[in-house]
Amino acid sequence: MSTPRPDYENTTKGAWAYGIAAFAGVLLAMVGLFQFLQGLSAVFKDTVFVTSPDYVYSIDLTGWGWIHMLLGAAAVAVGIAVLYGQTWALATGILVAILSAVANFAFVPYYPVWSILVIAVDVAVIWALTSLLRNT
Repeated sequence: MSTPRPDYENTTKGAWAYGIAAFAGVLLAMVGLFQFLQGLSAVFKDTVFVTSPDYVYSIDLTGWGWIHMLLGAAAVAVGIAVLYGQTWALATGILVAILSAVANFAFVPYYPVWSILVIAVDVAVIWALTSLLRNT
């Protein structure tokens, strides 16, 4: 059973809400695709990443790859649902973006610049979805 699409056009902030929804959905799907590809490269060729011997979150890079692939696939699915206006996707998108940011924080020693960039995009997604959630 799907939730009806929010009527953004009949609200006082309709244009902004619609724009923020589109921004959040596209950004969440994009960061999910990036994260999925990052995980795919960790699963297929984990020698791409630098490993440090003394790391607190020591999980095998193949394990990290699967974590990133699952989070990335979830982010893409939820991002598409946000674009289709599903109200359940707003809170789910915030949760997925938080989990993505935490996973990338733990992945910083392996791929620092990329992980920090993904965290920044996750923060933008969280901002957009919370702004939209507040306005509905």
